Amino acid sequence: MLLAATTVVGAAGAVPASAAPSARPKDGVRAGLERLVQDDRYPAALASTTTRGGQVRDYAVGVADLRTGARAPVDGQVRAGSNTKTFTAVVVLQLVGEGKVELDTPIDHYLPGLVRGEGIDGRAITVRQLLQHTSGLPNYTEFLSAEPFGEDRHRYYQPRDLLDLAFTHKALFAPGTDWSYSNTNYILAGLLIERITGRPFAEQLSKRVIEPLGLRHTYVPAAGDEGLRDAHPRGYHASGPGGALNDVTEMDPSSAWAAGELVSSPSDLSRFFSALLGGRLLKPAQLTEMKTTVRMPDRPGAAAEVRYGLGLMRTQLSCGKAASTC
Repeated sequence: MLLAATTVVGAAGAVPASAAPSARPKDGVRAGLERLVQDDRYPAALASTTTRGGQVRDYAVGVADLRTGARAPVDGQVRAGSNTKTFTAVVVLQLVGEGKVELDTPIDHYLPGLVRGEGIDGRAITVRQLLQHTSGLPNYTEFLSAEPFGEDRHRYYQPRDLLDLAFTHKALFAPGTDWSYSNTNYILAGLLIERITGRPFAEQLSKRVIEPLGLRHTYVPAAGDEGLRDAHPRGYHASGPGGALNDVTEMDPSSAWAAGELVSSPSDLSRFFSALLGGRLLKPAQLTEMKTTVRMPDRPGAAAEVRYGLGLMRTQLSCGKAASTC
């Protein structure tokens, strides 16, 4: 069995000669990363794998900087995006295991009066439905600036600002009747953590997950922190297919907060998922809840069925086994 955490960095664009694949023999992981760079035109792709026996192998393909052509750093830091959701869900489920939160209790019990809008009522939305994306809450990221990677990427958002964006729009469906991915759910999960613990979300994530696992390259950026602390490939964004690549490495990640603000590295993510699925972060009852999934809508072009648990997606692989990701 092979557990791999893979992070792809950048967007479509011309690849410098220094990104050409090496002539030495390569395994399937490296071959897949080289296809991303050569065929899909990503500037860089990073990955880390851990075998059942604990052997770790890190990969880096492509370039870290399109301007200089510097090679991508092995195990470089990246913005981990929605992997953050799994970390957030772990902390909520730890609180469940401590008897401080109940999955099937409405979020209004913990955050009274906060979740309100057209067809939106926190008294009818449970904590489970937030973590499972069955709440019906609108996704606030759909209502951010039309140029999220333009100058607005330097704007700082408070979590309540993000909820205001969501709750001015009507609910997508009645809670528990359908499934729709919404970052709004995990902003509320972050606020739930802060309300129950009386401490900042970033601190709780660090004390409960990052520090116990020794994730040296993983952190929640402090307010106003727009860069990455350690060696990293630069991040690029194109407005459309074939569009020019813009360097968006420096950005304020507060618009993602508990739904996607984390900075990490491939090896740290691999260590995290290994520990989580190996039972080191949650009690058995809570890990079972996390891995209990509901069907997601079919995705165009998807080759396998994907199901969603509590901060985890379960994908059926062609070999008959299943893989879990954020």
